[in-house]
Amino acid sequence: MLEQILCIDDDPITLMLCKKVISKSSFSHEVITAQNGEEALHHFNTLKYTNDKNKRKPELIFLDLNMPIMGGWEFLDHFTSSDYKDFNSAPVIVLSSTIDPEDLAKAKKYPIIIDFLSKPITLPMLEYLKKKINI
Repeated sequence: MLEQILCIDDDPITLMLCKKVISKSSFSHEVITAQNGEEALHHFNTLKYTNDKNKRKPELIFLDLNMPIMGGWEFLDHFTSSDYKDFNSAPVIVLSSTIDPEDLAKAKKYPIIIDFLSKPITLPMLEYLKKKINI
């Protein structure tokens, strides 16, 4: 079981569903959320500059692509930069409501993305991911 995962999505219902499904599946002890890429980067910036040893970094990120303020692609451009080298070893699962072939092709340019799945998150999806990432 993972210690902590981060779900980045602008839809509060999707975030709530994500938390519920993950808690039922014994996939992660803790689920933290961000409503857009900027909020997620702020979380990592806070971790970077805190001396609190109890602060954990997410071991996995579920990422929506289409969000206001800062979308998933822009988040990835920042997150994969050297500014976030202490955190960007966390694999990313893109969760999108549409599976656009252009998005699938673009995702291949980011080695950090280990899968591209269709919303909503489900228990069978998490079982599949457990096997894929050896949880």
